[in-house]
Amino acid sequence: MALKIDRRQFFRLSLAGSIAAKLEATQAKPGAIIDAVNPLIGASTSVALGEGKTFPGVTTPFGMVQLSPDTVTGGDNAPGYSYEHTTIEGFSFTHMSGVGWYGDFGNLLTMPSTGELKLVSGRPNHPGEGWRSRYSHSSEVAHCGYYAVTLDDYGIRAELTAARYAGIMRFTFPKSNPARIQFDLARRIGGTSAHQSIKVVDQRAIEGWMQCPSSGGGWGNGEGHVSYTVYFRTEFSKPIAHSGVWSIDVPDAFLDPGEGLLVDRFQTDAFYEFAAKADVKRDVTEQVGKHLGFFAEFVTEANEQILVKSGISFVDLEGARKNLAHNIPHWDFGITRSQARSEWTEKLNKIEIEGATETQRSVFATAMYHAMIDPRKISDIDGRYIAADGKIRNEDGFTHRTIFSGWDAFRAELPLMTILDPTLVNDQICSLLELAAQSGRGYLERWEIMNAYSGCMDGDPALAVILDAYSKGIRNYDIEQVYSACRQSASGVGKATGRPDNEFYMANGYVPDQVSWTMDNAYFDWCVGRLASAIGKKQDADTFLSRAKNYKNIYDPQVQSMRARHKDGQWMDWKGSLEFGQGCTESNPLQQTWFVPHDVYGLISLMGKERFASSLESLFENTPPTFGWNPYYNHSNEPVHHIAYLFAYVGKPWLTQKWVRRIIEQAYHAQVNGICGNDDVGQMSAWYILSAMGFYPVCPGSGIYILGSPLFKRAVIHLDPAWHSGRTFTVIANNNSDKNFYVQSARLNGKELNRAWISHDEIVSGATLEFTMGPSPAEQWGADPGALPPDTSKL
Repeated sequence: MALKIDRRQFFRLSLAGSIAAKLEATQAKPGAIIDAVNPLIGASTSVALGEGKTFPGVTTPFGMVQLSPDTVTGGDNAPGYSYEHTTIEGFSFTHMSGVGWYGDFGNLLTMPSTGELKLVSGRPNHPGEGWRSRYSHSSEVAHCGYYAVTLDDYGIRAELTAARYAGIMRFTFPKSNPARIQFDLARRIGGTSAHQSIKVVDQRAIEGWMQCPSSGGGWGNGEGHVSYTVYFRTEFSKPIAHSGVWSIDVPDAFLDPGEGLLVDRFQTDAFYEFAAKADVKRDVTEQVGKHLGFFAEFVTEANEQILVKSGISFVDLEGARKNLAHNIPHWDFGITRSQARSEWTEKLNKIEIEGATETQRSVFATAMYHAMIDPRKISDIDGRYIAADGKIRNEDGFTHRTIFSGWDAFRAELPLMTILDPTLVNDQICSLLELAAQSGRGYLERWEIMNAYSGCMDGDPALAVILDAYSKGIRNYDIEQVYSACRQSASGVGKATGRPDNEFYMANGYVPDQVSWTMDNAYFDWCVGRLASAIGKKQDADTFLSRAKNYKNIYDPQVQSMRARHKDGQWMDWKGSLEFGQGCTESNPLQQTWFVPHDVYGLISLMGKERFASSLESLFENTPPTFGWNPYYNHSNEPVHHIAYLFAYVGKPWLTQKWVRRIIEQAYHAQVNGICGNDDVGQMSAWYILSAMGFYPVCPGSGIYILGSPLFKRAVIHLDPAWHSGRTFTVIANNNSDKNFYVQSARLNGKELNRAWISHDEIVSGATLEFTMGPSPAEQWGADPGALPPDTSKL
């Protein structure tokens, strides 16, 4: 089906879309939270623009497809897009949100063009070298479920929308012979596909696959061990007039492991010399090889529209066919866009807010959006998926999911989902448990992607996720099997655990030359101990809860900080608490010292109450106003995310209120630079959501949330009746404003509440938490000894 629209109508629509995008933030209706979502928030890999590393394109809640523009291939540009770039190289169907480590996916890159056939995307600093096109943000529209942009070099308007397993693109061409749609089958964010296949099924359809092994780079430049094959079926609304396949002969030696990023080799003169000798075969119907591309050519009239829809599968071609046929069986772009909007509306409406400014509303709505991209469904419409043992399996009792950014998500993202979407949390646990069993490893991975034990970051975050879920009644799994995996994760040695030097740690109470691993192990040992206690395994509980005190073994009173020890017990050379490294992962000793979420009172005892309080205040007073990357309170990175809530433990909750509100206002914005660091698969966004609601889990697994400073006049969480006994949890903040951020008093279900914490049970039972706010601290509220948060080490 080829569509035509009048050129004047086309430009009116383009202009209207651009104007609508600019007015969206200032004219959003209070009832339409979806219209406040701005996918461009965080969409940059530049430090100057916040480095949020989100993508601006389209997806559905936890969907398999993320169809988004790509401006770059190479470097540490995981989302494939960065706002400050001035050219677009295409639109690919798979992306990751808010991550570093070079990223992965970016498969099935699709690009419309006219004129001379070019076989490479071209480098940004080599104009005209490839099919890449200039674009302007004035023509760019990014909404929830809809993205559009004009490719200036071709005069082509590109529009995107998506379903769970498929995406559809609408290209409005100028008069052209040929008008072309190209597919770079070898392209992969962070690497390259090793083998590809393409087949012309008929004049309106093509099918194929791209094999992406870890030897081709990808996640962690290949160190993340991610391997997968993407299968696709693509259909065109207009018959193909001519088509062709190109192949670039890249010597195997060019891809041998070596210094630097493999993906960056495809930006070198050497690769472009290979590309200049590419073999082009016209009207070929099928080809299998390396570094393949495909182009379909048409003849178009002015403003003629050609639609392209693709379904993908990580199982097989039959899966891709079924996924496309189920999700987009028609050629109505508007229907797919409307369905995506409906899916997002349902999810976003889980929380209703009143009394937000336009900026606050946009930041909150977009945070909700970003928090609901992963962990994504990876099984096909028929329930089939590739398991960790390489076999095709069928879902049985849960939705199989991937992208568990554990080091990030255990802190706020998944605790938030225990309130908003408990089924998703249960799915995540079952997916990790199955991975441990089918991989043969037995222990739980900390950063899973496509069945890979990527080993990214440190700790055993799955143990916190499991305890948090179990303690909240999320238990649709075999608890004995779960506990066995948790126990092995914490007690295995060598290849039976993800912990380094675990035999030494269990014998000596610290990880040599490591602050972060020692601190993490102590907390995650507490998680295992609490779980063991809950299911009646007293001996194990005593062992793990004793090990939970191991953080004390690396506290050096002489420097008044956590400090790494060598194997011989001697302290590591001290470079000061602000120096990054020294056994600290993406942090420094000052920041790591505060990570004792399971025994805050034990840390207070170590440091002394007055020093604990004064050091906390000093930490924040020295933090730059942006809260970006810095050696003090570094909101850009997860290890500090709980720290602002620690004031409550020394009877100073008003300082939590002060600093939480300041972080909310100064670290988050409604522009591209709206996230002060990688969003990290929704963790930065989840911190904002919970903090704006007025509570945060310092210690996931305890069932306790520390109260902060609610941002809105009223917020209502719609609870899940399948899991929760209550219908809604409502937070009301009377007399709230940008100056009145201190809690004067609080009431829970009409009764006076003089404590700065609330339990999960109180939330999900259905309740109303009502604050009265004021411009100055009410220093007695929440300060009495009996009002302090519970001692989680003794729960």
